[in-house]
Amino acid sequence: MASGWGINGNKGRCYDFWLDFSECMSRCRQPSDCGLLREDYLECLHHSKEFQRRNRIYKEEQRQIRAAARKAKEEAEGGPAVAAHH
Repeated sequence: MASGWGINGNKGRCYDFWLDFSECMSRCRQPSDCGLLREDYLECLHHSKEFQRRNRIYKEEQRQIRAAARKAKEEAEGGPAVAAHH
């Protein structure tokens, strides 16, 4: 990880992010000054934001598929059921 060596012996995929974050930490007054660089490094390691986004996209696609199926079923049955309003 921070050593710079990847799994195949060449530079690790997140090493450049680590260098930026490490350099910032060595010259900043407060660790919070390097928050964005830390976030970039952790995203490179774990891909948590990417996975969250993929889940949101998948859930929206599933919602649209269910809505289209519901609409097709209603049209096949002769229109939507109308509830009586008082």
